[in-house]
Amino acid sequence: MADKIEIAAETRTEFGKGSARRARRADKIPAVIYGHGDDPRHVLLPGHETALAVRNPNALITLDIEGDEQMVVPKDIQRDPIKPWIVHLDLLAVRKGEKIVVDVPVEVTGDPADGYEYMLDQPTVPVEADALNLPESIGIDITGLDENALPDALILPKGAELALTDLESPIVSIYEPQEVELEEDTEEEAAEAEGEGEESAAGESEESGDEESGDSE
Repeated sequence: MADKIEIAAETRTEFGKGSARRARRADKIPAVIYGHGDDPRHVLLPGHETALAVRNPNALITLDIEGDEQMVVPKDIQRDPIKPWIVHLDLLAVRKGEKIVVDVPVEVTGDPADGYEYMLDQPTVPVEADALNLPESIGIDITGLDENALPDALILPKGAELALTDLESPIVSIYEPQEVELEEDTEEEAAEAEGEGEESAAGESEESGDEESGDSE
């Protein structure tokens, strides 16, 4: 488990676009805490500190909300499409011993068999794990493979379970690259087109000459 992340938060009492803009100007991020059937809890978080914490999208964060501690994990991170800041956070309240499902990045190790290449089809997979011990990534080893790597090839940490329903779709596709000779065909097509153009021009010239000859008669 990663080092414990603690962030001081404050209860949010003002709402609307104007209050959200004022919060961002003060380097604070509006957030909502959901979970356990409780009413949503609105808070403000320190901008820079929170942005660093959620670089790991499954970070376990302990919020100190004016003396009341609450463990949360990011559920949805809304970022500004242009400016480098977080606009809003949805947080999931968690408890010690509770298991939750989160999307975990897949990390590919090794190289496929000689002459083969690979493509990561599923960059993240849903995993059920202890809220206090969420994996930062899930490994999959493709060393020497000449066929697709399916979900059963994922290396899950102790206590974590794969929450995928489709176990037949590949996590990593292994394939032989196909050689496509386009350059020679293109040159041949260009030469043929040029020849056809010259023949067409010659034909038009002859027809024009015949018409002029007929007119003179």
